[in-house]
Amino acid sequence: MSAAATPEEYIGGLSESRKRDITYLHELIRQTVPGLAPTMEFQMLGYGKYHYRYPSGREGDWILVGLASNKQYISLYVTATNDDGYLAEQYAERLGKVSVGKSCIRFKKAADLDEKALQDLLREAAKHYRPVLETG
Repeated sequence: MSAAATPEEYIGGLSESRKRDITYLHELIRQTVPGLAPTMEFQMLGYGKYHYRYPSGREGDWILVGLASNKQYISLYVTATNDDGYLAEQYAERLGKVSVGKSCIRFKKAADLDEKALQDLLREAAKHYRPVLETG
C-alpha cells in the first residue's frame, strides 16, 4: 500500500527495476490516452476518474485505468465495459504473457505486455469515459 500523494511520488518510491516498468507504463498511458488525467486514487496510479451508480442506489467515484506495483506482479486495471462485458477480458488473448480477471491485468514486467494491444485497449476504454464533474 502506498501513501504517495502524487504519481511522481508513487513512482519515486519504487525499486529501480519496478520504477522502470511503471514509468514506461505511466508514459505509455499518458501518450496513448492523454485525456485521462493522472491521479493518485486508492493507493495506486489512476487515470480518468468517473462516477458510477448501480440500480441498487450504491454509487461512488472510481478510475477508468489503474496501475499498481504489487510485491509479485504489476496490476493494470481497465474498468471499461461494453455490451459484451469487461474490455480487459475481451483483449486477454492479445495482451501477451498476462493473467486477466474481469478488469485486472496482471504481469511480472512491462515487457510481458503486447504494447499495440494495450494501446488499442486503452483507446477503446477511453471512448467509454465520462469524467466526474467537479462541483463547488
